[in-house]
Amino acid sequence: MEALIPVINKLQDVFNTVGSDAIHLPQIIVLGSQSSGKSSVIESLVGKSFLPRGVGIVTRRPLILQLVYCPKEDKDHRNARDGTVELDDWGVFLHAKDKVFRNFEDIRKEIEDETEKLAGNNKGICPEPINLKIYSTRVVNLTLVDLPGITKVPVGDQPPDIEQQIRELVLKYIANPNSIILAVVTANTDMATSESIAIARDVDPDGCRTLAVVTKLDLMDAGTDAIDILCGRVIPVKLGIIGVVNRSQADIMNNKSIADSLKDETQFLQSKYPALAGRNGTPYLAKTLNRLLMHHIRDCLPDLKTRVNLMISQYQSLLNSYGEDISDKSKTLLQIITKFASAYCSTIEGTARNIETTELCGGARICYIFHETFGRTLDSIHPLSGLTKMDILTAIRNANGPRPALFVPEVSFELLVKRQIRRLEEPSLRCVELIHEEMQRIIQHCGSEVQQEMLRFPKLYEKIVDVVTQLLRRRLPTTNEMVENLVAIELAYINTKHPDFYKEVAMVPSMIKSGDGSSREGSSRPGRPKSLYGKYQEPADLVSKIQHKPSVPIEASHDQADFFNYLFHILPVSSYNDFMNAVQARSSSNTQLNNDEAIPWQSNPIQNGKENDHNEINSLPDNLKNEVDLRSVLSPLKPVNLLPQVPMNSSGFRKLSEHEEHDCEIIERLIKSYFYIVRKSIQDTAPKAIMHFLVNFVKDNLQSELVTHLYKADNADQLLDESEHISQRRKEAGEMLKALQRASHIISEIRETHMW
Repeated sequence: MEALIPVINKLQDVFNTVGSDAIHLPQIIVLGSQSSGKSSVIESLVGKSFLPRGVGIVTRRPLILQLVYCPKEDKDHRNARDGTVELDDWGVFLHAKDKVFRNFEDIRKEIEDETEKLAGNNKGICPEPINLKIYSTRVVNLTLVDLPGITKVPVGDQPPDIEQQIRELVLKYIANPNSIILAVVTANTDMATSESIAIARDVDPDGCRTLAVVTKLDLMDAGTDAIDILCGRVIPVKLGIIGVVNRSQADIMNNKSIADSLKDETQFLQSKYPALAGRNGTPYLAKTLNRLLMHHIRDCLPDLKTRVNLMISQYQSLLNSYGEDISDKSKTLLQIITKFASAYCSTIEGTARNIETTELCGGARICYIFHETFGRTLDSIHPLSGLTKMDILTAIRNANGPRPALFVPEVSFELLVKRQIRRLEEPSLRCVELIHEEMQRIIQHCGSEVQQEMLRFPKLYEKIVDVVTQLLRRRLPTTNEMVENLVAIELAYINTKHPDFYKEVAMVPSMIKSGDGSSREGSSRPGRPKSLYGKYQEPADLVSKIQHKPSVPIEASHDQADFFNYLFHILPVSSYNDFMNAVQARSSSNTQLNNDEAIPWQSNPIQNGKENDHNEINSLPDNLKNEVDLRSVLSPLKPVNLLPQVPMNSSGFRKLSEHEEHDCEIIERLIKSYFYIVRKSIQDTAPKAIMHFLVNFVKDNLQSELVTHLYKADNADQLLDESEHISQRRKEAGEMLKALQRASHIISEIRETHMW
């Protein structure tokens, strides 16, 4: 069982090299108030004076002290090269492994120098520990940690928060569940007010790993003793309470040896506490600490072994994620390019190893854009959206030209359906844009393995992103042009022989017959064919009737309808509407007319000539003056009672006749049928074009594009320049992994028989 403490010392050496607190090794933590005698207790255990001395706070950095029992016949620790074969004791610092300190005054000086190096000379503290190993023929195997003394009030140049700094440092060490707390208290003060006992109870309320040491037994007031304290009647501590007698400051100044001090301590205990002398004193304290530490190590070792093995696995995975050092940069560059291209294509195809579960990405998102976003957008476009009946009638009139039509002109249908088909181009181009954005986002979803490589080489990552972005940008105009051509192809040729559309065309004759109960060809007036807008008289007849002499009244019921029907055919819709508004406004302003006879234009009897006609025409909107010369129509006699006979709808437009409504229905039905055919075609062909010209092209050419732009001999060194962050982390992980593997090897050397 004695072999357990050297094992812990070896582990301590291993982990001190990497400066890691990940493994909590069993050790004894010495804490107490300032000037409570901590340093004297440690020196008594070692048998040498080697700790700094002085007034106020002296220990300002944690001192990890390993005591190694080394008899003269020990060949493992003694060698002729270091000159330690015949030495009784010597010391070695971790920060100066190659130097052997034979004089303990030099050890004190080294501790002071190292303390001032990091903690300064203003009485401040530093949490960075000093590691010292003392080999001796007079010590027992122990691992002790000497901490700065607990203080309350800053003195001199100490920081104002010195109390908080010391408390946090102490708690950091004693919170280790594998540590034994050695609480040092003085016998000449009330133990119930001891700061060391109070802090120990904060982390060890049951006292299961706390051992109390009562110092300065010889300095108690006359007539008092420490029997109640040593017997645990004042403050019970489960691991025990041991009293010791320290050297006084006068003894230290007089260079009283530790050996003489131990003799005086033995005499004092036997004379003052004869019944308790065998269970107190420095030699008993050393043996007790050795025994407690060995049993504590035995209890902690199984968990420690499990912890070490677990951390080996974790650090191995971490080191693998950082990658190995690069020996052949050109080869590594090609491997990373290939890995990225493969991961990019796998994300699109849905075969990536690390599938995203929180959002759609890659190929799944492309599919969603095609069939949900783009599909629903096209479905939401109504075939007749933005197309009014007046637009349809205007198209029919323009298609007829100067001739009255027997049938609905086919040209008007083509004109209107092309106008509606063009509305499919914008959402199709927006679909290309969305796919392009998703292809750009896929760079961020190439898997954790590739992402780690990208973090390791930030310059290479930036270059890869730039190359992929440029490739996508070059393919965008080509894809947009193809999608535009798909719409242009549909506009180039209106296939009225399409099987689905031909069924609608075949129903048009029956619709024409059902419009008024008889065929358009069988008109009752074959000499004057009907137009799409109802019957009207020839302009010559209409003008002759309007220009009838004033003494002959005009039949308002027939002639005014023919007049406005004529204007409707010779004027554009906008001009016709302006004209009607002018007529209505003029009629409402005439207050001399009665309700039975409203005359839109009434000549002044005094001013009844060309000047009057000229003023009447000038009062009309400008666009009417430019469209038609109405002087010949309005003079010499103005028609009466025309406005009330012109039917208007709620929108201010002329009501359509029965034939006009029927023609509009035919055109609307044909537009709907053909628009649905084209929309279905675009909905099918646009995604195919995007896949061919953008998605598949990038997949097929990505690796070659990356190799062309990145795989160059002069670029490898620059692109594979690791970030300092990753390089440092890989170095730390490698050192920690080696330490853990070494620790596992040390623990595995312990046999079960050594633990009992």
